[in-house]
Amino acid sequence: MAISEGLAPRANPVILSPSWATTRWDDQSENKERLMKRSRSAAWSVIVIVVWAGTACLAQGSPRGTTKLDLGGKTVSVEYGRPSLKGRTMQQMLGRLKVGGFWRLGADESTTFSTDTDLAFGDVTIPKGKYSAWARKEAGNKWTLVFNKKAGVFGTDHDPSADFASVPLGEGKASDNAEELTLSLDKHDDGGTFAIHWGDTQLSAEFKAK
Repeated sequence: MAISEGLAPRANPVILSPSWATTRWDDQSENKERLMKRSRSAAWSVIVIVVWAGTACLAQGSPRGTTKLDLGGKTVSVEYGRPSLKGRTMQQMLGRLKVGGFWRLGADESTTFSTDTDLAFGDVTIPKGKYSAWARKEAGNKWTLVFNKKAGVFGTDHDPSADFASVPLGEGKASDNAEELTLSLDKHDDGGTFAIHWGDTQLSAEFKAK
């Protein structure tokens, strides 16, 4: 085919992409990656919050109770967690505890025993102050009340080196069944009785003001 005189041959067209095209796609890719990172970060935040909330609920799963006793104008008080049996017995609840092991006398935080006056549990003197109170399991399913100088600790943080006094607990059969653990300070004569009632089990120790 002849080429017309004065006309240059037609060249194949060259398509040039504008300089912003590649940049725009790169920006979109970066934006997408940033969004994905934010989504992952938000998802992890939600997971952390849910786990924290669940742990907090477990850590504070039982209501707190307080019992007080007036001894000649001086106050003795006990603040503790109140776990429920939920169809079990006290022995079943504490069955895994080995001889020599410590029970926080409640749930969650340790039990706090406070007294505005010196007390005598038999020959054992408890000076006025604030303590944590524990029950130590003995052979034959017996229990000992133990006073510890560290108050306000969590119930799994018992420090044996801070124990300073121990009192044997008497055991008896309660006339009624306590679904929730109940600690009480009952007045008699010039002193009182520290009683622990759970299910049909009752533990107790008598004391008087010095």
